[in-house]
Amino acid sequence: MSSSDFIDTIVQPAVVPGAGPAAGPATLQAEEVSAWFGDHKVLDRVSLTMPARRVTALIGPSGCGKSTFLRILNRMHELIGSASLSGRVLLDGDDIYDRGRRITHARREIGMVFQKPNPFPAMSIYDNVVAGLRLNGVKATRENKDDLVEECLTKGGLWKEVRDRLRQPGGALSGGQQQRLCIARSLAVRPRVLLMDEPCSALDPTSTRRIEETIAELKAEVTIVIVTHNMQQAVRVSDKCAFFLAAQGTPGVIVEHGDTDAMFDSPQDERTSDYVNGRFG
Repeated sequence: MSSSDFIDTIVQPAVVPGAGPAAGPATLQAEEVSAWFGDHKVLDRVSLTMPARRVTALIGPSGCGKSTFLRILNRMHELIGSASLSGRVLLDGDDIYDRGRRITHARREIGMVFQKPNPFPAMSIYDNVVAGLRLNGVKATRENKDDLVEECLTKGGLWKEVRDRLRQPGGALSGGQQQRLCIARSLAVRPRVLLMDEPCSALDPTSTRRIEETIAELKAEVTIVIVTHNMQQAVRVSDKCAFFLAAQGTPGVIVEHGDTDAMFDSPQDERTSDYVNGRFG
């Protein structure tokens, strides 16, 4: 991904404190979504509702289309030249792929946190959080920016650790702190949905626990969809769960979805039972 694409994806015009209430968490709904890379079909008619103020976990073996599906949810799939798709993605009933809807608007409302922490390394912690204001020419007073930084770093579970060194480079933080900084940066633009692509896969257990605590604290304010290969993490953090599978070279499909407790305690499909109990994958 180019640097300009990265900035378009992560940094969008922010709502400055005091400028009015945010729209709030939204329900995200995929309807009959299929996806291709060239002639290779990777998803087949996937439908899933990801309710507001809930955490939905996407689970399944590698190569079953989970990350592709996640990127379709904020129009990142189309950054790849050979990529195409069919179906609809609805944000509170509005199709984010509608011809009249700007891609930047979709990405402002549906943020993304990637597998590998990616703060702007040369920027300070403070400037990482307010990057959206500066890069998009949104004017804000110093007081408003200060409030935004404290608010977002607090929500990201990082404020107490960095409040005395906000002018130090974001790239100097530990891996877990960098990931929480990326969460704070995404929150600064007031997304209604936050997508997370294996956000803890490169982190130590202590950092993973802190990220999971942050997810639990955030779900009242933003709808969260997370890809994870860690079944224990899916149980700990999610309310809803969807099991993806691509068998013998076929496109990825959702085998089963529902409440997380039911998916793990009494799955309806034998393949789901085998996967959540570690018999394959």
